[in-house]
Amino acid sequence: MAVLIDGMRVFSALNVLFLLVLAYIWGRNYLRFRSKHTLGLLVFAVLLLAENALAIYFFVFHHGLTAWVTDPSLVPPLAQEAMLALRVLEFAGVAFLTWVTWD
Repeated sequence: MAVLIDGMRVFSALNVLFLLVLAYIWGRNYLRFRSKHTLGLLVFAVLLLAENALAIYFFVFHHGLTAWVTDPSLVPPLAQEAMLALRVLEFAGVAFLTWVTWD
């Protein structure tokens, strides 16, 4: 089930990429307009960016957790599929927000 873990890594990295773009745009807008709405969007992007960066750390650099998650006797494939599905759904949401913000 290493393919599922690789999928989680890829989608977490894509989320980080899109969230960096969003944080830049929303940060620039906050500096320009100084509204609570743009500040809220910036804080949202930073928190979600931290969550995805932590996921990358766990799934790429933390060998103990990676070994545990990839072992089907410890984490059933259904749980791995659910974790990947959450990453994919999060990516879809962040990608849509990026498209709407960029437009």
